[in-house]
Amino acid sequence: MTTQRKAVLVVGAGDATGGEIAKRFAREGFVACVARRNAEKLKPLVDSIEQAGGSARAFGCDARIEEQVIEMFATIEREVGPLHAVIFNIGANVNFSITETTERVYRKVWEMATLAGFLTGREAAKVMLPRGQGTIIFTGATASLRGGKGFSAFAGAKFALRALAQSMARELGPQGIHVAHPIIDGAIDTAFIRDNFPERYAQKEQDGILNPEHIADSYWQLHCQPRDSWTHELDLRPWMETF
Repeated sequence: MTTQRKAVLVVGAGDATGGEIAKRFAREGFVACVARRNAEKLKPLVDSIEQAGGSARAFGCDARIEEQVIEMFATIEREVGPLHAVIFNIGANVNFSITETTERVYRKVWEMATLAGFLTGREAAKVMLPRGQGTIIFTGATASLRGGKGFSAFAGAKFALRALAQSMARELGPQGIHVAHPIIDGAIDTAFIRDNFPERYAQKEQDGILNPEHIADSYWQLHCQPRDSWTHELDLRPWMETF
């Protein structure tokens, strides 16, 4: 690795969407910097990227803690390369009735989906603005657009993240930074869906749930858009999804 290589950071690089986004950028020659609270859990992803001929580096970071986020960005810029794309992909989906939603749950979901998004977006802006270019992508959800039964905490946090993305797009766009907010509207092909919602997972045979690789393709396309035709918000959903 040299400081001349472009870097991408995926905050919330799990086994599905975040991991596939990292792989997609790595195939294009980026050093994939992947982050989650437990860096050891990222080893299979890093190994997969490297076995495919790419470069990757894992970071253990609690994105809710300002000092850790600042240090991660500084380390990447110093030791890996300039960040040309930053993707915030932390999930915080919970479902509780309003009377069963505790203060701890509401606060934790807000910290994961909103506060962490703010810290990540702010630090991304700091390193990209002097270069006058870069892409910042915040992953949205159905709950970003409308609240549903049992989703008071999740919808509140995702609404706030969408507002953050809109504000940053208006401020940073004229300065050369592309800020985008994809809405992922539907079940994703993950182990969680497979194990907990087998009937929904069975729709995979009909292309009825989102393929993480295809989501990653859309993120790459967002990054590649010419600045005369930037997309801020797009929605991705299976053809059979009702909305």
